[in-house]
Amino acid sequence: MKVVDVDGSPEAVRALTRALAHALDGGETVLPLVPGRAEGGLRHASCTEGHLRPSAAVVIMTSGSTGTPKGVLLSARALTTSAEATHARLGGPGHWLLATPAHYIGGLQVLVRSLLAGTEPGVLDLSGGFRPEEFAQASKALSDDGPRYTALVPTQLARLLDAGQADAAASFDAVIIGGAALPAELRERAEGHGVRVISAYGMSETAGGCVYDGVPLDGVRVATDAPGETATGARGATASGVPAGRVRLAGPVLADSYLEDAAASSASAAFRDGWFHTNDLGRITPDGRVEILGRADDVINTGGVKVAAHAVEDVLRSHPGVRDTCVVGVPDPDWGEAVVAAIVPEDPGQAPTPDDLSAHVRTALGAPSTPKRVRFLPELPLRGPGKPDRDAVRRFLGS
Repeated sequence: MKVVDVDGSPEAVRALTRALAHALDGGETVLPLVPGRAEGGLRHASCTEGHLRPSAAVVIMTSGSTGTPKGVLLSARALTTSAEATHARLGGPGHWLLATPAHYIGGLQVLVRSLLAGTEPGVLDLSGGFRPEEFAQASKALSDDGPRYTALVPTQLARLLDAGQADAAASFDAVIIGGAALPAELRERAEGHGVRVISAYGMSETAGGCVYDGVPLDGVRVATDAPGETATGARGATASGVPAGRVRLAGPVLADSYLEDAAASSASAAFRDGWFHTNDLGRITPDGRVEILGRADDVINTGGVKVAAHAVEDVLRSHPGVRDTCVVGVPDPDWGEAVVAAIVPEDPGQAPTPDDLSAHVRTALGAPSTPKRVRFLPELPLRGPGKPDRDAVRRFLGS
């Protein structure tokens, strides 16, 4: 197995692209890692060689947003099928700008798509972090001989708009937003500036986004454990409106499995019966679209009432004084769990009061969903590609 250090620099990305091209052609399996991170010992090839499947082209690490990062075994077939289905959905192969870390699946797929398109990807230097002005410069340098695409996480999109660089994002034929849920307010704001935003749902285990704006990519099947709910990549599919359930995914984009090391063995049951069983809650609307509602483990049991954290977050984000939020449950001697919220205010100098926010939630969702405690932060702690670090928020709010 070939370990490729990816520090965010264009030089590292070029090295990864060469190794990836070789792996997709049947060569040595690639493991992209950030320098200095052990990732549970995976940097030591002797720990993994005996567990690799012959079909594995890439071992990609999950973000670890719900625990220890796991190594996901992805075949060349899964990676290329996902890339081809993405191009088919967007309008054909084109020129890609890599603006997210290449050691995560969203960034890696930008490289796979570029290889299949036969185009040289633009590479934003992320070694010093994401800077909107540099993104704008890189977007100008990207070839306009054909469609132009990029992929971002919601935080990056918000920073571009805040920095007055909406035109840079609007210069792309499509901007795929993944890594975390896209708030409706942010989408509306971006589209108001002419940005063609496509919200992608997926994960490392599905070779990246496999549901675009609620419609599964060609060949992808989505179902939940609510009776009768299934959606496919066929446009115009229909399904009866039924209650939400745990989401499962199937199709040629699925990973082979997790790397069978000690860190991943407890999660291997997620791959069974030809499906990947996620920990996400979702439903399929009457017109066949997939709606992701949050994670099953984000349900807060407070005073015997089950509160969905994502529902409280949606209401808080609708308040004009709230830019972003993360809602979690913390142990409470009276309630079992208390609903608490970390808030990023729209204007730190004029943040809404906790009482105002509590009243806003109480009116929309009722008393049980009302946060017992609200604390303000300049930014949410993140883990992985733009995902809120709920464990860090829980520690912060539980202190």
